Amino acid sequence: MEPPPCCQESETLDQLSGYDLRIIQPRHGYRFSVDPLLLADFAGVRAGESCVDLGTGCGVIALLLARLCEDCSVAAIEFQQAVARIAERNVVLNGLSGRVEVVEEDVVSVKSRFPVDSFDLVVSNPPYRRPGTGKVSPRAGRDDSRHESTAALADFLAAAKYLVKPSGRICLIYHTSRLAELMAQAAQQKLAPLRLRMVHGNSRMEARMFMIELAKGRSGELRVEPPMMVRGEDGGYSEEKLRIYRGRG
Repeated sequence: MEPPPCCQESETLDQLSGYDLRIIQPRHGYRFSVDPLLLADFAGVRAGESCVDLGTGCGVIALLLARLCEDCSVAAIEFQQAVARIAERNVVLNGLSGRVEVVEEDVVSVKSRFPVDSFDLVVSNPPYRRPGTGKVSPRAGRDDSRHESTAALADFLAAAKYLVKPSGRICLIYHTSRLAELMAQAAQQKLAPLRLRMVHGNSRMEARMFMIELAKGRSGELRVEPPMMVRGEDGGYSEEKLRIYRGRG
């Protein structure tokens, strides 16, 4: 079977029908999972906001934000050239060229591209494995997306702090094994945690991921929200997961 006209043989074209999105992805490289959908829902983009996605990959989170709010703009930052080119094609494919801009840049160098306090909302799904940990994937591109390379967690937080307005929000989804480290790094950079939500496979499983909202220049009590269950007791997707997956539909 021939690939779709917008794809190469090494790529697939996947649908997020609830958001009217088509996503080009590497067939054997890093491929997105449910995490971008959960984060986009958690962030709750608002009308008129300027947003930036740090480490956008093929652009899924940036595209989701643009679909969730038709009056927002999104900068999608990605340092891997080949992946950034895919993100650019996804922007064009989904008719969002006027609202989503892919910026080929390293997270550690964002100060060279943007003024301080440029965005209302910063989102990110940073690589959660430290260099030299976990299994090494034979698939090109997967380790750069899953393992810290040029930018570590502290660099992502520093970039987010630089880019977000004092009245803005920073929303991340990250692995629970590094929750304590993130809290410590946030305290060092004077970023206040405002919301925390744990993500579980089901009610009997330990949390695998967490979502957190941080703010700079203001304080507040941390609110721990009810846990997110991806699956219900019957083994099928939970009602909340289905609601998020259905998106605007």
